[in-house]
Amino acid sequence: MKFSLSWLKQYLATEATVDQIADTLNAIGLEVEGIEDPAAKLAGFRVARVLTAARHPDADKLQVLTVDTGEGEPLQVVCGAPNARAGLVGVLGLPGATVPANGLVLKKSAIRCVESNGMMCSTRELELGEDHDGIIELPEDAPVGTAFADYHGSDPVFDIAITPNRPDCMGVYGIARDLAAAGLGTLEPIAKVEIAGSFPCPVEIRTDDPEGCPAFFGRVIRGVRNGPSPQWLQDRLKSAGQRPISALVDATNYMMLAYGRPAHAYDLARLNGAVVARRALAGETVTALNEKTYTLDAEMTVIADDAGVHDIAGIMGGEHSGCSEATTDVLLEIAYFDPERIARTGRKLNLTSDARSRFERGIDPAFLDTGLAHLTGLIQTLCGGEASEVVRAGAAPATPKVVPFDPALVDRLGGVSVPPDEQKRILESLGFVLAGPAADAAWAVTVPGWRPDIDGAPDIVEEVVRIHGIDKVASVALPRADGVARPTATSAQKLERRVRRAAAARGLQEAVTWSFLPTPEAEAFAGGNGGLWILANPISEDMKAMRPSLLPGLLSAARRNLDRGASGLRLFEIGRRYLRGDAGASDERLTLGLVLVGEKAARGWATGKAVPFDAYDAKAEAMALLAEAGAPVDKLQVMDEAGPQFHPGQSATLRLGPKTVLARFGMLHPGVARQFDIDAPVALAEIHLDAIPPRKGAAGFARAHYAPPALQPVKRDYAFLVPAALPAGDLVRVVQGADKANIVAARLFDDFRGQGVPDGQKSLAIEVTLQPGEKSYNEEDLKAIADNVTRAAAKLGAVLRG
Repeated sequence: MKFSLSWLKQYLATEATVDQIADTLNAIGLEVEGIEDPAAKLAGFRVARVLTAARHPDADKLQVLTVDTGEGEPLQVVCGAPNARAGLVGVLGLPGATVPANGLVLKKSAIRCVESNGMMCSTRELELGEDHDGIIELPEDAPVGTAFADYHGSDPVFDIAITPNRPDCMGVYGIARDLAAAGLGTLEPIAKVEIAGSFPCPVEIRTDDPEGCPAFFGRVIRGVRNGPSPQWLQDRLKSAGQRPISALVDATNYMMLAYGRPAHAYDLARLNGAVVARRALAGETVTALNEKTYTLDAEMTVIADDAGVHDIAGIMGGEHSGCSEATTDVLLEIAYFDPERIARTGRKLNLTSDARSRFERGIDPAFLDTGLAHLTGLIQTLCGGEASEVVRAGAAPATPKVVPFDPALVDRLGGVSVPPDEQKRILESLGFVLAGPAADAAWAVTVPGWRPDIDGAPDIVEEVVRIHGIDKVASVALPRADGVARPTATSAQKLERRVRRAAAARGLQEAVTWSFLPTPEAEAFAGGNGGLWILANPISEDMKAMRPSLLPGLLSAARRNLDRGASGLRLFEIGRRYLRGDAGASDERLTLGLVLVGEKAARGWATGKAVPFDAYDAKAEAMALLAEAGAPVDKLQVMDEAGPQFHPGQSATLRLGPKTVLARFGMLHPGVARQFDIDAPVALAEIHLDAIPPRKGAAGFARAHYAPPALQPVKRDYAFLVPAALPAGDLVRVVQGADKANIVAARLFDDFRGQGVPDGQKSLAIEVTLQPGEKSYNEEDLKAIADNVTRAAAKLGAVLRG
């Protein structure tokens, strides 16, 4: 929300400085994001008088001016403005000044071989208006030599962040009210304006959708003269970031920005029949003021006439019925719309506007008549015209909210002692009405209509503490037991930290993605997860589904990086995936997702072509991270059924037994890759950290002190003939478990199929590491171990190769 200091002072009588206002805004919860001082942009510009004007010797459209700057000798300036003449008082930009409109730094230069010492400026170049036909003409008595910033005056502009619960501060008057309550001045009351109509309203106005539009008020003003709005109004709108359009449109925007009350003006000549607030018909279309066409459905409220839809209610007007310079009769509309309906419609259409941001947060339902009267008076002041009687269709919610409140709650909940009299002053200055005592409290507090965020007594406590001063709340340390503090991290938190550090140490880059996904992307990874969680109130239509996997978010992040020229990516993320549990309960599971995209190694003299990632890279990362997480990786089985998102011939799962899946890995299915618009090869893995069984008798991840064995290890090689379909990992696992007292490791180092190996079989060579304990092995010991190995291998159909 942007507003100028002069606009604020229209409603707040104060002598406070800009810094004092900014400090107070921050203190009461209206965070100041920036303060723009227009005078700073005008540094280096000076009021100057043209002494002489002569034709440029080499250019018909240029003149050579001598300009009095009030200091020293007159300067020579080349100027092409048609109104440049001797005696004119204007604005001269001196060398070194920066032109606000285009950022040009002025310097002494030669124009067509004639020296020029600066530039005479137009209003557009100084961003003071749209006039660019000539240079600024100031009054003849303007003080020559004065800095133009001092002559023009400074009107600082505040830019503050409005939290979603404060719709009352989406108008300058609401901000002034808060500052007055904080003691920074006196709030000017809203003037009571009553404009009696001089003729019956010629247009039928009604609401056929009382749920979406409970109240719809309007009146006609005939005989208006539309045109540019006055400079003061244009300056106010520009300070708020709005572009002045015409007097009629600017008047409605002024009402919205001043009081937080959106309204709309229709060109009466472009309407046909009754003007009605109703539900849209499925498939109806409307071209909005942003020149885009929107298709509506039956859950949306619109303003229409007999010819069709003219307005997406509470969000944006239609292009067809907008006011123009030719408009002579207007219909003013001011209404109350259901906030939830406005929010849902805006999300469905992916359409934002200043009106939507106010209606969906909640506006004051009691401001309809007052707002319409003020808007009528402003338009008549700017454009003339004769107003009709007001037509009121429906009624806005009128039952005030009354909250029982005990002043002692401020001390108990807020942690600061505020006298009851001061609490009463604060609340009444914010518009609350106090009566009492209530049935179960000291006061019965009536909440003003512009504060829909106030639901109960704790909200009133917040208001008192906010205005009294949050900085006055004493900092009190939480109680704690004597002695050394005990660790508070849970085992899941420790696991998450450990795995995150391990992934980063392996060269993976952490990504943080949304927990919400577009529905098609979520459905691509929802197989077997019991359905998706679809949000009833999403941030946007592209964030409706809770993620069933971390992989879609990582794939989208990878695509964005590839689109920006990345050749290879190693991304990971640790977070929750959201599944449907029993009886529709939410089932959140701690998961690690990783995506390897593009080139694993760039092309070079040693590798030749660039080396892409493959499924074994994803498996290696998954195994390493599972080991860091404390999973028994030596017992893991490699099995299929990684899921339809993976390439069926280049993927697998890592399991403890047939049912407990700890991870799935492999190459991305080509169809899913096309859905995410990724052309590069993608290897990916998903580790289910919540499925890792806890270590028996182990406290967290503490490791025993490393003590190297006294004797050197012994290595023995075994070559087995096995069926060709037997996974090598199964044989390695069986061999390593053949003699747990002596075998500490087993590793496959050869897989041979060819001459000397029978058809339907393969030769697998395994290196076995033995670790002697108290004494070295003798021949009998080694033979016994070898026998154990061959017997265990025989259970899988393996025969020791001769």
